[in-house]
Amino acid sequence: MTRQEWRPRLVAIDVDGTLPAWAEVEEQAPEPPGSRLGRALQGALDAGAHVVLCSGRSPHGITRVVDRLRLVGQNGERMWMVASNGSVVCRYSPLEVVYRESFDAGPAVRAFVDRCPSALVAVEHELGYRLTGRFPAGELPGEMIVTKLAEIIAQPANRVIIRDPAATPEEFARLAAELDLPNADHSVGWTAWLDLTAVDVTKTSGLRYVCGELGLTAVDVLAIGDGRNDIEMLRWAGRGVAVGQAPQEVRDAADAVTAAAEDDGVALELERWFGLADADAPVDRVAGAEAGGPATC
Repeated sequence: MTRQEWRPRLVAIDVDGTLPAWAEVEEQAPEPPGSRLGRALQGALDAGAHVVLCSGRSPHGITRVVDRLRLVGQNGERMWMVASNGSVVCRYSPLEVVYRESFDAGPAVRAFVDRCPSALVAVEHELGYRLTGRFPAGELPGEMIVTKLAEIIAQPANRVIIRDPAATPEEFARLAAELDLPNADHSVGWTAWLDLTAVDVTKTSGLRYVCGELGLTAVDVLAIGDGRNDIEMLRWAGRGVAVGQAPQEVRDAADAVTAAAEDDGVALELERWFGLADADAPVDRVAGAEAGGPATC
């Protein structure tokens, strides 16, 4: 098959910073009918492609977005989702965890917190998070249970979040690079927000699992993202696309750069391959802002 004949069979899309953002209250409401993003996603589904949201969010954090976008799987099947930076693979709806990769995060967490004692630590639980202190408003969805650090790291975790609202992402990235974080891989977000997962567990490893279940390979995948935790996914996919406001290191990892998230970058890339569903319908813009972590050991 020539490059001109290539067409994605699976579209892997990051959520925060890649999809247009929504305010917390707006995220509970459906995407406006006829929005350009909604029509572009429907065009991909109508063409037979699988749409897989791939996020650092917990499974419940992604299901809210699936509901908002009215996404459904192929032929009435449940959607595939890659959550928690690849450590959890789910089907929805109803929500079912089909694969989970846990690890002993204690040594890595202690190494980081010893150098940055003001940092907050959180791990996912079934309906939310157990955490050492309250995160800034809107950054974590679900039930919050304040818990001592020793209890948080006593059990294996699929992902650990370390966050310091008073620090910068550059400080977090520099500290993580300096430290030996045993048995863990890490990624730093737009803010002083560090995700820890088991070694070699990334969005890419989660996508490999999904592709294996669907009989697909990397060459079949169109991946779209904006963050440092998307770099490996963009390099691995048959076509990796960075949204316009992504950092230069993310743009450099991609095959192409689309418009910024708020300028319909995802929709523009999907239209390139699938066109628009119901092309005569009016195009509405989606506005707002969503969580993941604003910046500032």
